[in-house]
Amino acid sequence: MAIAGVSAVALGGLLWLNDRRMSEQATSAIYTEVSSVPSRAAALVLGTGKWIGDEPNLFYNYRLEAAAELFKRGKVRALVVSGDNSREDYDEPRAMKADLVAMGIPAEFITTDHAGFRTLDSVIRAKEVFGLDEYVIVSQRFHCERALYIARQAGHSAIAYAARDVDTVGGVKVRIREVLARCRALLDTSVLGTGPKFLGGPEEVRYRDA
Repeated sequence: MAIAGVSAVALGGLLWLNDRRMSEQATSAIYTEVSSVPSRAAALVLGTGKWIGDEPNLFYNYRLEAAAELFKRGKVRALVVSGDNSREDYDEPRAMKADLVAMGIPAEFITTDHAGFRTLDSVIRAKEVFGLDEYVIVSQRFHCERALYIARQAGHSAIAYAARDVDTVGGVKVRIREVLARCRALLDTSVLGTGPKFLGGPEEVRYRDA
């Protein structure tokens, strides 16, 4: 029992150190005020479900609000919405595009990535499939930190705009899961060399005139 206890403490310490390392490395590249975000050609909006049970998913709502703000303020000229479409009855990118159009973003400047099954997939495909390099990642801050780590490991010149966070019990649970997700990101990029589940050929992104 003593050995198990020591091992658990050691594992917890390693997870905490990895979590802090990803946060600290991303600090200078994350913006919280739209006015201070450097202009980039496009934003990569990371997906999540629109609903949690019968309740609206605030993570989803706040990400779209942040993405729309970037576009309307002229910080980006195109949006790539990337998410899970692994089932016929579940399509994150389609929902994101429809809601962004309802928020006043022209449909022709919203490109959907239907193979963003994980954050790693979304980030790698941003450059390999959609040709993005210097781009803005949009999600909550904790998620941006992991996405930026993956982007840097892949050699991308990405920055991030942090959407409003969710200050609820559900938000706390998501943050706890993030610690484990960061461990997997470290293994995927530094040990296993994991690539996207599906890559495919290049796809065009349409940009609003500068």
